[in-house]
Amino acid sequence: MIKQQITSKLNSIIDNFVKSKSLDEKITFTVEIPPKNVDADFAVNAAMLIAKKLKVNPHSIANEIIKIIVNEMSDTIEKCEIAGAGFINLRIKNSCLYRELEAILDKKENYGKIEHKSEEKVMVEFVSANPTGPLHIGHGRGAAIGDSLARILKHLGYNTVKEYYLNDVGNQMAVLAKSTEIRYRQLKGEKIGFPPDHYQGDYIFNIAKRLVSEGKSLGQIDFKSESVKDILKTIEDDLKNFAVEFDNWFSEGKIASIKDKDGKTEVDKACSYLVSKCNAYKKDDALWLSSTKYNDDKDRVLKKSDGKYTYLASDVAYHKNKFERGFAKLINLWGADHHGYVARINACVQMLGFKKENLKIILYQLVSLVRDGQPVAMSTRTGEFITLKEVVDEVGKDACRFFFLLRAPDSQLEFDLELAKKQSSENPVFYVQYVAARCASIMKESTNIKDLPKADFNLLNSKEERDLIKQMSFFCDTLLMCERTFSPHHFTSYLIDIADIYHRFYEKCRVLSDDKNLTSARLKLIFAVSIIIKNSLNLLGVSSPEKM
Repeated sequence: MIKQQITSKLNSIIDNFVKSKSLDEKITFTVEIPPKNVDADFAVNAAMLIAKKLKVNPHSIANEIIKIIVNEMSDTIEKCEIAGAGFINLRIKNSCLYRELEAILDKKENYGKIEHKSEEKVMVEFVSANPTGPLHIGHGRGAAIGDSLARILKHLGYNTVKEYYLNDVGNQMAVLAKSTEIRYRQLKGEKIGFPPDHYQGDYIFNIAKRLVSEGKSLGQIDFKSESVKDILKTIEDDLKNFAVEFDNWFSEGKIASIKDKDGKTEVDKACSYLVSKCNAYKKDDALWLSSTKYNDDKDRVLKKSDGKYTYLASDVAYHKNKFERGFAKLINLWGADHHGYVARINACVQMLGFKKENLKIILYQLVSLVRDGQPVAMSTRTGEFITLKEVVDEVGKDACRFFFLLRAPDSQLEFDLELAKKQSSENPVFYVQYVAARCASIMKESTNIKDLPKADFNLLNSKEERDLIKQMSFFCDTLLMCERTFSPHHFTSYLIDIADIYHRFYEKCRVLSDDKNLTSARLKLIFAVSIIIKNSLNLLGVSSPEKM
């Protein structure tokens, strides 16, 4: 948490300094990690930004700020100097690092955890794949991002709930039911063709085979219900094997089909509410949402002229239901192909009387799976797709989740199967997990050493030791970065950086030696590294092995 604390103090110093210069504006400066060849912990660009406003030399401003920092941050800052065009480079005192090391060792799995940051409920809704077939790797990326983000928010003290929204009504369900029925009838000996636009994967055959084996006649079978049951069981099993478990599974049928005592569904009532607020209108025997009022490019149909509701109408009712269940913040994780849907859902939320900022929609790019240098096409209609289960079975859950989280959600992701299976430092998840295993091995070996004195952290003063403690202290800052950007990918970068530093430390610093004082201090350092690695990997849904 050192960077956060220093940034907070610098914000106060810079704000007061700007006021003293009669500048009536906020200076948004950065506190960055300088290049490795620079003997500093942080680089601050505030002086250059202020100098530009005042039209003076950045060095003169930097000198003034440095005097204030030296005076007000003497308990934290060891060295403060000007670099380059006007950066202020800061080096923190080792005592600050040792305090952070103590905090890690004291709090262990609770390090960085905030108890009850907010009593308000937050819903993270993700995956929500139609129950028309197994999950493919695109769904897997959404599952890894959504689950890890929820873990991070929980660690930060949010009352977080994970929900899967089942689109189990509409035409797609009719097509699914018909697909299973045709396969059933074929298995019973009927000469009947299979439409090319129906679901053709082997899983449809498997559902039909089960129904035949149970001996039920055609008229006794609800093909939609039976198909959804089997597919949903497959989805749940695949997610569980992927370390993803939902708090709620919410059926679209609950809002679209179940009627109250007045014969109204939640979709009926949501649309009526929009009409009452002049946010929906009738035209050409259809009901239209006035979404252009809220920056959508055109108004959208809620109810077609044949009396059937659109998917949008169900989504309006679903978001209304979420807020009415007491969720103050909604986070929706969607594939990038839903980008055109964002404006209309944002419009819906505002039309329902809720604040736009209480809904956050995250779009993630799909995955290009590389096999022999070629991406594999996926289609649930043709049955030619790579399932999440296949990839997990091939490379393992840990590698699969880590690779899915290597990039920000809005970045393209190429998944290299061969790299994910490598047992070498080229594979980032192996590289990180090897640190956890090496730490465990050292701690196990240390049990043979007796009469170790109390650890004196002042002995941890080499560059490698110092860098390692400093990087561990960025755990809390990484948590906050994930919260701010709604992306867990910062933790994969954080872990790779820790692994880099650890391996340099391991090469230069012998942990178990004849010097019992130094051994004791370094063992505590190793224990802290194992805590941070385990905590970080757990937030990503990845295991921390004790041996490899």
